[in-house]
Amino acid sequence: MLLTESVEVPVSRRNARGRWRRFTAWRRRRPFLGGLLIAVAGVEMFFSGQMDIGHLHVQLGIEGLQATIIPIALVLLGVLAITMPAHHVFYGVLSLAVGLYALVGVNLGGFLLGTIIACVGGVLVVAWMTPEARAGSKAQRASRREASAEEAG
Repeated sequence: MLLTESVEVPVSRRNARGRWRRFTAWRRRRPFLGGLLIAVAGVEMFFSGQMDIGHLHVQLGIEGLQATIIPIALVLLGVLAITMPAHHVFYGVLSLAVGLYALVGVNLGGFLLGTIIACVGGVLVVAWMTPEARAGSKAQRASRREASAEEAG
């Protein structure tokens, strides 16, 4: 009896699945994870610059101005890396430099956690490849394998 009845998926679930598929397709065309990590590192550094751990409150620079500007720059670089993937190498290298400078400018880079997250995100953004480039590199590897197989055989 259960096998003969058709089960219809509600319209709202179908719309949610369609939205999720569109989001996944959009996400795959850009360095989403790296940009997200860079933005999270900026948020983490901002809040680490505003809190005290016990009686430890470290701020270097002109009255903590860097503790505000560097996290804002990281969040902006993360968002730009996601929204403008054509310039991903520039944004990735810049976020690596800003993340490393945060060791000096923002509470030891958000107590080291923010710097590590920013550097990992920057490396992911720099290393990201477009889907077309990935397909081209797979084709090149396949042709190299065929050529080496012909030489060996």
